[in-house]
Amino acid sequence: QVQLLGSGGGLVQAGGSLRLSCTASGSIRSINVMSWYRQAPGKQRELVAAIGSGDNTAYADSAKGRFTISRDNAKNTVYLQMNSLEPEDTGVYYCHAAAVVERGNPSYIPELWGQGTQVTVSS
Repeated sequence: QVQLLGSGGGLVQAGGSLRLSCTASGSIRSINVMSWYRQAPGKQRELVAAIGSGDNTAYADSAKGRFTISRDNAKNTVYLQMNSLEPEDTGVYYCHAAAVVERGNPSYIPELWGQGTQVTVSS
């Protein structure tokens, strides 16, 4: 069974940095798009950054210039390097994988969500 396992959250002061990681476990042949979403207290989940299989990237306006998304296809892992963190970045960060193809399986899993990792930025 394929799962997404995220890690790397924590408590950091404003201006600090954190690196989130998320690995897809299981026998995987390919993943189309891998993304990070954030859900702040009392708010809807929102897209922070996404990266396609060809390493094309997209960022929310709030993340541009501060966050960098990357992936290691050999490890089925996506990273989110977050610099110059602000209190507004506080929330639970979820990784997401779209169109996951398992080895030996002709069909694909439309999407998977990780369990979420808490990021808290203090002022």
